[in-house]
Amino acid sequence: MSLTTEQVRHVAHLARLGLDEVQIDSLSTQLGDILGLVDALSKADTASVTPMAHPLDMGQRGRPDVVTESDRREAYQAIAPSAQDGLYRVPRVIE
Repeated sequence: MSLTTEQVRHVAHLARLGLDEVQIDSLSTQLGDILGLVDALSKADTASVTPMAHPLDMGQRGRPDVVTESDRREAYQAIAPSAQDGLYRVPRVIE
């Protein structure tokens, strides 16, 4: 697939890129090669391929879901500037 220089100018304008004629000619060829590769990849038969999240058959190491710290809410609220009914009180910020 090839791109015309006018298409490259249009994309460069949309991307707010200031390109000279040499860069436009070079990018026209390079972008055409990239689009050709994407076109070739889109023709690959993937009907029998199972979708996967990772190419390796691995799982995440898990750890047991256990409580490792004790509840220290009273201790933390005792040193808080203001607490009431188990909640922290903060200054009003919205009028």
